[in-house]
Amino acid sequence: QVQLVEFGGGLVQAGGSLRLSCAASGSIISMNTVGWHRQVPGKERELVARITRDGSTNYLESVKGRFIISRDDAKNTVDLQMNTLKPEDTAVYYCNADIVYRFQGRQRLQNSWGKGTQVTVSS
Repeated sequence: QVQLVEFGGGLVQAGGSLRLSCAASGSIISMNTVGWHRQVPGKERELVARITRDGSTNYLESVKGRFIISRDDAKNTVDLQMNTLKPEDTAVYYCNADIVYRFQGRQRLQNSWGKGTQVTVSS
């Protein structure tokens, strides 16, 4: 009923920047808490940044001061601006959101994941 799609991954040199976007589609009423996570092979997925509906944010310690999460509720999107990228930021980045949507005349809540976008930072 709802889908999340990530955009903006790619290859960048160390010190460069990328902007990831997460877009929700469907009969969306609202996106509540939204998080960007990342995962590298052989390791657990980790939370990179999270933003609540009222705009409160929190970040993984290693990205504080470099990454900024923001949201546009009119467009149902959440962006992650990544600056001063490091090779250790290389991972598949996933968007996760609690989404309130309308289905068969009723309001429902669903936790959704996107399929991920690859970010590769070369040294």
